[in-house]
Amino acid sequence: MRINTQFDKMTSQNANKGSLELKKYIPVCETDKQWGFVINDVGHATISRNEVYPPGGHPGTHRFTWEQGRILQEYHFVLITEGEGIFESKTAGIRSINAGDGFILFPQEWHRYKPVRKIGWTENWVGFSGQIPELIMKDPFFSVKQPVIQNCANMSINNLFNSLFRLILQEPFGYQRAASGICLQLIAEIYNLQKNPDSNKEIQSAISNAKRVMHQKIDGNFDFQDFCTSHRVSYSKFRADFRYQTGFAPQQYFLLIKMEKAKQLLINTDMKTKQIAFNLGFKFDHYFSRLFKAKTGFSPQEFRRKSGITI
Repeated sequence: MRINTQFDKMTSQNANKGSLELKKYIPVCETDKQWGFVINDVGHATISRNEVYPPGGHPGTHRFTWEQGRILQEYHFVLITEGEGIFESKTAGIRSINAGDGFILFPQEWHRYKPVRKIGWTENWVGFSGQIPELIMKDPFFSVKQPVIQNCANMSINNLFNSLFRLILQEPFGYQRAASGICLQLIAEIYNLQKNPDSNKEIQSAISNAKRVMHQKIDGNFDFQDFCTSHRVSYSKFRADFRYQTGFAPQQYFLLIKMEKAKQLLINTDMKTKQIAFNLGFKFDHYFSRLFKAKTGFSPQEFRRKSGITI
């Protein structure tokens, strides 16, 4: 099954004879390093069946053989869009790779990978480093124990790779920094897929819709049981998935956005605390004030004074 063909068309003019390939190792200046997120290399290659792997053309720091494997000094994300193969790392061991799977290569972690010789594969990759990746490419977001992300070659991931390749090929002014933004979004998408790979589309739609309705009903109440019934989803499943995604139960989340709205009203209007409580659907202003202090550490009056607002 072929998953990604858009980039194949785009890079055909850059391909070597007999294969479709792009390998670009990017010069990095001191300003790029200070940015905190550096793109070091990108690539796309189609490996035909019985073709020698890995192909040539990589610098010494990135070359490897199956027998010896390799240790890199940077992060890589490799996406396989066609074919199948094997991935192995020191910590994770051997893993099977199928079309649509991706895997992360961690700095200082021995690894090796290759397509099944009789099948081949199509691979896309990006290498990156910097202070920002060092913050996010670790627990609780990613782990050397779980480097493989299955079934991640969705439209968003493919489009981000295509945008990244297009930008690197064109090299407009500031492309390194722009490319780092695309790669950061790519990492975020990978994390979301890794965290919730088996998400139910009905539940996901209900969660997104619930967030929208919460903002619409911020001046009142929200009956989550009725909401789930009308959306034909289990409330227990909805609540569990909502908490898994956001870190909060639905009602907690609803109260938090009410508190954020209260902050805006305290700073930007001369409304009294009782008026704000009423406008946000609270029957008793003392309950609102107690909740506000529990969430922010300040009473509404203290928060207003702290913000430099005098009424």
